[in-house]
Amino acid sequence: MGINNLFTAGGVVMLPLFGFSVLAVALIIERIRFWVRINNRQSRVIRDVLNLYRLDNVVGALDKLRKNADLPLARIFLAALELEEANPEEFRLALESEAQAEIPLLKRFQNIFETIIGLAPLLGLLGTVLGLITSFASLDIGDVGGTKTAGVTAGISEALVSTATGLVVAIFTLLFANSFRGLYVRQMALIQEYGGQLELLYRRRYERGEKSYASTR
Repeated sequence: MGINNLFTAGGVVMLPLFGFSVLAVALIIERIRFWVRINNRQSRVIRDVLNLYRLDNVVGALDKLRKNADLPLARIFLAALELEEANPEEFRLALESEAQAEIPLLKRFQNIFETIIGLAPLLGLLGTVLGLITSFASLDIGDVGGTKTAGVTAGISEALVSTATGLVVAIFTLLFANSFRGLYVRQMALIQEYGGQLELLYRRRYERGEKSYASTR
């Protein structure tokens, strides 16, 4: 069945379902590119930064972070390390505040995915109801096998096609939305892990009385 035939068979609900599918694909591609970029670079960059900081190379660590400021963890570390003469409590608050600020970016489009997942099956159900209405409106018991049978067949086809399309759109979107949710949970765990390591290193330097920041002037 071609695209044009599919739209004709599915009825009026096929248009919003098509719009949902195009929107879902566009947002999924954006999220895939986002997570691939993060997963390919972030862990390596942050480990290098922690090693530089552990070796007392604060300037080198900051330069590395600034060159990779498109990564969430790099922005979180920068927000804390660029504080001048911060005590450990202030340093921890800076890490936590910036981590909270990164959450909307990490969860971007999640509400749209949930909306598509919820509405697509409902639109399919609406198509089912409309198709059945068409079938019953065309049904004439006294004309079984006559010319009006085509209207009944078309109504049933509309009901089945719209329902199947709504379910396909919802299932496809749900698969990727859950994958992105898993990546978000993993990212938050990494933020806690690496943030804790940096906080520990900073606290040790602070207790030794060493300068734990690099002047931006």
